[in-house]
Amino acid sequence: MVNKKIIPKEVEEIILKLNKEGFEAYIVGGCVRDILMDRIPSDWDITTSAKPEEVKRIFPRTYDTGIVHGTVTVVMNKSHFEITTYRIEGIYEDYRRPKEVSFTNNLEEDLSRRDFTMNAIVYHPQEGFIDPMGGIIDIENKIIRCVGDPSKRFEEDALRMLRGIRFSSQLNFNIEEETYNAIKDNAALISYISAERIKEELDKMLMGDFTDKLVLLYETGILKYILPELHKCFKTEQNHPHHVDNVGIHTLKSVEAVDKILNLKWVMLLHDIGKANCKQTDEKGIDHFHGHVEESVRLSKNIVKRLKFDKKSSNHIIKLIQWHDERIKADKKLIKEILFQLGEEAFLDLLKVQLADSRAQNPDYIKEKEKQLESLYEIYKEIKENNECFLLEDLAVNGQDLISLGIKEGKEIGKILKSLLELVIDKPNQNNKEALLSYIKENYIK
Repeated sequence: MVNKKIIPKEVEEIILKLNKEGFEAYIVGGCVRDILMDRIPSDWDITTSAKPEEVKRIFPRTYDTGIVHGTVTVVMNKSHFEITTYRIEGIYEDYRRPKEVSFTNNLEEDLSRRDFTMNAIVYHPQEGFIDPMGGIIDIENKIIRCVGDPSKRFEEDALRMLRGIRFSSQLNFNIEEETYNAIKDNAALISYISAERIKEELDKMLMGDFTDKLVLLYETGILKYILPELHKCFKTEQNHPHHVDNVGIHTLKSVEAVDKILNLKWVMLLHDIGKANCKQTDEKGIDHFHGHVEESVRLSKNIVKRLKFDKKSSNHIIKLIQWHDERIKADKKLIKEILFQLGEEAFLDLLKVQLADSRAQNPDYIKEKEKQLESLYEIYKEIKENNECFLLEDLAVNGQDLISLGIKEGKEIGKILKSLLELVIDKPNQNNKEALLSYIKENYIK
């Protein structure tokens, strides 16, 4: 039974209007899957026997989205809905997109070209579900299965392999055996996919509710083509009292443990990526990874560049990887200095990163590490509650005050302000205008 209230009235209106003009039309794809799973779809796609020019004739407000491939967007009540003509796809090029498409009046022909059975179901408000590929039973059984021959589907569009694993991480579905084996057989084809599309899928995986499913990237062999640095981590054991897993499994556990913030998910995915290159075993058989932070930073810089991260995210991720292994003492002055170096947001994120890291290690040590991190947070809270200064902008004086004392504009002002900050970090009661101006006169004005 479908809760029709979740289907926008505009979607029904579009379908019924197309029907009135003599065309078939259905809701299709991920939104139908979501309806069946009692989820609210984020967008609504419609498939129809009407050709693009006929869709444009019927609806007054449209724009071309991918008209060569049969897609037109209809605008209704300020909402946008993609309408795509039933189509048959020709030969694919570069394992990504068809060289050409031809339109068809046959719904089943259109559905037979789609990626997975769960995405090849259509729904009509009056006719109900049409499911020639068996997608409904696969959804009920939590199975991801290709439509038709899996190898053919992946040869058509190699990104489908990543999409399958991504759906697994979002929905907690299992990949059906034939589909799984086809991913293993065709894993190398992922090299044809652009970095932007790969990152987009990885982002969605990392933000899924079941990130333990990311192990499928390693098990299917895809990981060695998209993140070879991480692939090596699954082959790197950690015989050390603080660890119970290889580096790869520890990494995935830390991804699962961290807050659902994309940049933090990436930090955890990359934080130990240099360990595979730094492993040393001592005479007692204990593994050590000296220099792994620096190596992880080096490799991560290459990865964020390769996957075309934006500059702000790149800098934040790299900064947290640089600091993830720092053992910070519960000392107020030190924490204020770190707050100055990192900034408040990065400091709080660092605590989250270190907490996730510890929760992915030997459980025997978790309580001790959690207690240490909690003490750092309590000191931070005290600093905030007391309005203690740890940033230049929180100083009771500014550059203009220094200029008014006769100090020339330039680098000297920056140096003096930094020395004042060091003073008030050490002695919070000195952060008042009178005391700081007096200090400047005594130490910097002759």
